[in-house]
Amino acid sequence: MAYDEKLASFRQARLNPFDRGEEEDGAEDGKIPPQAKSELYCSEARTHGSERAMDLGLAEDHFSRPVGSLVACDVEHLEQAIEECKRLILELPEHSERQKDTVVKLIHLRLKLQELKEPEEEEPNLRVLLEHRFSKEKSKSVKQTCDKCSAIIWGLIQTWYTCTGCYYRCHSKCMNLINKPCVRSKVSHQSEYQLSICPEIGLDRQDYRCAECRTPVSLRGVPSEARQCDYTGQYYCSTCHWNDTAIVPARVIHNWEFEPRKVCRSSMRYLALMMSRPVLKLKEINPLLFNFVEELVEIRKLRQDVLLMKPYFITCKEAMEARLLFQLHERQHFVENDDMYSLLDLIEVASGRLSCSLTEIHTTFAKHIKLDCERCQAKGFVCELCKEGDILYPFDSHTSVCHDCSAVFHRDCYYDNSTTCPRCARMSERKRGWL
Repeated sequence: MAYDEKLASFRQARLNPFDRGEEEDGAEDGKIPPQAKSELYCSEARTHGSERAMDLGLAEDHFSRPVGSLVACDVEHLEQAIEECKRLILELPEHSERQKDTVVKLIHLRLKLQELKEPEEEEPNLRVLLEHRFSKEKSKSVKQTCDKCSAIIWGLIQTWYTCTGCYYRCHSKCMNLINKPCVRSKVSHQSEYQLSICPEIGLDRQDYRCAECRTPVSLRGVPSEARQCDYTGQYYCSTCHWNDTAIVPARVIHNWEFEPRKVCRSSMRYLALMMSRPVLKLKEINPLLFNFVEELVEIRKLRQDVLLMKPYFITCKEAMEARLLFQLHERQHFVENDDMYSLLDLIEVASGRLSCSLTEIHTTFAKHIKLDCERCQAKGFVCELCKEGDILYPFDSHTSVCHDCSAVFHRDCYYDNSTTCPRCARMSERKRGWL
């Protein structure tokens, strides 16, 4: 019971700190009477309240709506606090800690004001528009920019979406204003590059309008600056062309030039999605390129060797279990042909990375066939012209292969135009005997 009495006394003291017996003692001794203490307490409360009001509007009252208050009232108080905060920033010493803290408070106030003016509504997680498949983002990063309005996306207080196909980003409020179809659909329907270097048609042919959104543009920047895309050669407004840079395929194929050029937003996304697609047939587009770029000749030989090794692997149980061909899964076209290249292939040829990686894979493949696997070793050839030397394989650098029967000979022993293949001769004799 003593504990309960003490607890009740403590609660009473917290509820009314001046309603204690010591008040009477203080009054009798000539000290501050209870009424004066009450007035002093109210004065202190007013003083602290005024200090909180001057605390740049970051008191709890601004971040929680009191019962019965209206949103407009909160917005009005926040706007007043923002103005007070801006005034103090100008008055405080530059680069001082108080000024930095005040700037942070100003940012918080503005974010809260925007949240009150644009209350968050429940948005769907997936939206489909103009072949875009927009997915609602959960990231709170503020380092994104809306591709529609070119404004910063404040992930803390704004809902935003990203297209899973072309990575087009926009505010939820900008969704209904989008007029650009998804670039991935263009990649699916038109997997071909523009192979003319900056095919300019002239701003007058565009009727002095943006090639994409048809906004009036001019070279003088009135009413909007005309920006040329180095990939399409057309002119765009500042909303459709952000001066992004990308490597242009036409300049790579014709000039072996890899300097990034300014391109519009849609071209940048298209080139990014097409980067790893093997759609460039260099033998047809620019066959002279192999005469000037030695690295391409080396890569072509390595790719031809890989194609000659492929039949060994698809008939070898150990190679299939080891998944040797899977080492080229990022470049599937390397095990299908030797003449198709992607833009990424050419970029890595110029940097030397492709030669290093492909040489390493070539060494691994050759080691399996010639040393590690007895079944693959048994599929080698003996030169039937000299009948000397080691076992030969079609991918050896010192061998020649018959184009008709795929027999392998020493390069010094066999010439395509002057030497008769013994295997082809036997096969011809056999066919005549059957007839």
